[in-house]
Amino acid sequence: MAIENLFDSASSVMTVVSFTTFVGILWWTFSRSNKDFDAAANLPFADEALDYPADAGVAKEERSHV
Repeated sequence: MAIENLFDSASSVMTVVSFTTFVGILWWTFSRSNKDFDAAANLPFADEALDYPADAGVAKEERSHV
């Protein structure tokens, strides 16, 4: 009987630990205070002027119209 009670308690504890870890990962992922990745997120847009050097004065919308 004691070993069954131990396994039931361990199962409950692991469920709580797993759920807490999951919620912590979600909080870390979606928190707005994590500004470390802002510069990396804007890197694809940083060199638009280098992609179209002759059309530097032309708006992006005008380039897409044919």
